[in-house]
Amino acid sequence: MKAANPSIKPYLEKMRAEKIVQFVCFETPLDSEEFILQWEQFNKSVNSEIDVTLQQSEKNGTFKYIAQHRYVASDTAFTFTKAKKSSRMPEIPIRVKQAGGYSMLQAERNDDANENENKIFAFIIDPTTDLNDYKNAAAPGKLNIYEAYYENCQFAYVLEFFMPKNKAASLLEQVKSYHPDEVGIYKDCVLQPA
Repeated sequence: MKAANPSIKPYLEKMRAEKIVQFVCFETPLDSEEFILQWEQFNKSVNSEIDVTLQQSEKNGTFKYIAQHRYVASDTAFTFTKAKKSSRMPEIPIRVKQAGGYSMLQAERNDDANENENKIFAFIIDPTTDLNDYKNAAAPGKLNIYEAYYENCQFAYVLEFFMPKNKAASLLEQVKSYHPDEVGIYKDCVLQPA
């Protein structure tokens, strides 16, 4: 058997150690308490369940949630499916959209938002988008930029701004002016340990 090309070895090592963030988006009329009770109806990858952050946004009685599942690229492939519904349980309207797996392009924060902060997520489809305006808008907060890791991702970039609550609305308006495909202010939801 032929030995692996030595020039590919650093790439393979990097890929094995690279963290991937899988974004799964939900839309529902359920508030966070009701939604988290329904959380168990979804199966998460064994490896992704270790580090999950759930954020919520509300507008006109509709709640949007973003779940971030973090895992190492070399771990088992991420799967996220809805469990089979029992005929005795009423159907709860929850729309699920798997945005895909993303690698970190820029990391200014490695922890979750604190109680004095909100997150603003901006989702960008166009891979030719100039991210400099977004980067400049981030001050005085922090900005994480995720880049599509897999070809089948819904977006080219996911931007995660950490912003003091009193400055989040003005940043949201500024970010909207750059015309991302989706944008919103989110707060963290507390998930109970399994």
